[in-house]
Amino acid sequence: MTDVVDSDELLRRIQRARACAAREEQAWRARGDEAGRTDPGAARDADVHRTAYEVVLRVLDEILTPGKHPAQG
Repeated sequence: MTDVVDSDELLRRIQRARACAAREEQAWRARGDEAGRTDPGAARDADVHRTAYEVVLRVLDEILTPGKHPAQG
């Protein structure tokens, strides 16, 4: 990544990354709900992926709107 980008482009990239993470989180949530009825292993795998995307969303939300999100932990 050698291109210099301005702050507006950086913000757009972060917003696109956040939107992508939100879509993936929802997709994994749906997969987990569906698999939970028939395949506990797949449901557990989906839960791990969903949790990872939730963490990414929290990080990107904090970058986009610092201090508006309660600290967890």
